[in-house]
Amino acid sequence: MRAHIVTLPGDGIGPEVVAEGVRVLKTIAAKFNHQFEFDEHLIGGCAIDAAGTALSDVTLEACRAADAVLLGAVGGPKWDDPRAAVRPEQGLLALRKGLGLFANLRPVKPHPALAYASPLRADKIAGVDVLVVRELTGGLYFGKPQGRFNEEGRIRAVDTLEYSDTEIRRVVDLACHLASARRGRVTSVDKANVLASSRLWREVATQTAGAHPQIKLDHLLVDTCAMRLVAAPASFDVIVTENMFGDILTDEASVLAGSMGMLPSASLGASTLGLYEPIHGSAPDIAGKGIANPIGTILSVAMMLRHSFILEKEAASIETAVEAAINSGARTGDLGGTLTTRQMADEIIQRL
Repeated sequence: MRAHIVTLPGDGIGPEVVAEGVRVLKTIAAKFNHQFEFDEHLIGGCAIDAAGTALSDVTLEACRAADAVLLGAVGGPKWDDPRAAVRPEQGLLALRKGLGLFANLRPVKPHPALAYASPLRADKIAGVDVLVVRELTGGLYFGKPQGRFNEEGRIRAVDTLEYSDTEIRRVVDLACHLASARRGRVTSVDKANVLASSRLWREVATQTAGAHPQIKLDHLLVDTCAMRLVAAPASFDVIVTENMFGDILTDEASVLAGSMGMLPSASLGASTLGLYEPIHGSAPDIAGKGIANPIGTILSVAMMLRHSFILEKEAASIETAVEAAINSGARTGDLGGTLTTRQMADEIIQRL
C-alpha cells in the first residue's frame, strides 16, 4: 500500500522519538513492500516561535490531507507562562478538534520482564491489560463560556463542562466495538452523583451499550475508578470516560507499566485518519541528550498501522519486536538501563 504520513515532532524530546518512529515505519515499508511518504510540520512551542501560533492553518490542512499523523510532544519551560495568550497545548487541542478526532485510545499492558519498574507489586500488575477510551471533543477543555473575567474588582475564572448525547453515544459505541474483540467488558466512568453532565453520560452510556448485547457494562464513579486502578487494575478490560477524567486516569494507569515512556496512544474519528503519539510529555530535562525512551512512539506507530492502514500483521510484528527487545534486556535509562534512544530503536528494528 501507499500512504502519506505527516510528522509533527514538536518540542523537547519529541523530535528524538519521532525520528525513531519514522525509522521503524521505513523498516516496515521495506519488509512488507509498502510505500510511506513523510511530510514534517511544526506544532506547539516551536510553531509559536516560528509563526506566532501553536498550530498554523497550513499545518492543519496538511494533516487533513494525510492518511495518518505522528506526533512527538509539545510544551516546555520556555512557553510555560500561564498568562500567555498562546500556549503549546492549544495546538494539540486544535488539531484534535480540527481533524474531528473524538476518541483517544490508550492501552496499558505491563511487560512481565519490567515488573520491577512498577510502583505496584508484581502480583498486582500480573494479567493487567486495560484499554482506556477517552472522549476528546467535549467537556471542560472545550465548553463555553471559558476564560477570566474582571467583575467589580474581582477576578473570576470560568470553565464549562458540557456534553451532548451525540458526543457520548459515539465514544461509548466505539468502546463497545473495541471490547467485543477483547474480553467483552466496558466500565463507564463518570461523577453522576454530583454532575448533571455525568448523569446524562450514564444514561446515554446505558442506552448505547444496550445495542451491544455481547457487552457487559458497569458504571463507576471516577474517584472509585482511581482507587481500583491501583488496588485491582487487572479487573478492568475497557474503560470509557469523558475528557478530563480520561486525561487524569490514563496518566495514573501509565505508572502500572513502570514508565510513561512505554505507552502509546491513538486518537480516532469517523474516518481512518488518526493521530498517533506517545503519552509522555516533552521532558525538557532530558531533551537533546538522546536518552529518551522511544518505545511509546514505536508502539504508537503499530497502532497507526492497525487502525489507519488496517495492516494487522505489520502492527503485530512491531509489538512482537518490542517485546523481544525488552525480554532480551534492552533498557533505556528510565527503565534502569544504559541504551540511548537510537540504540533502543536499533534493538527493536533488528528484531523486525
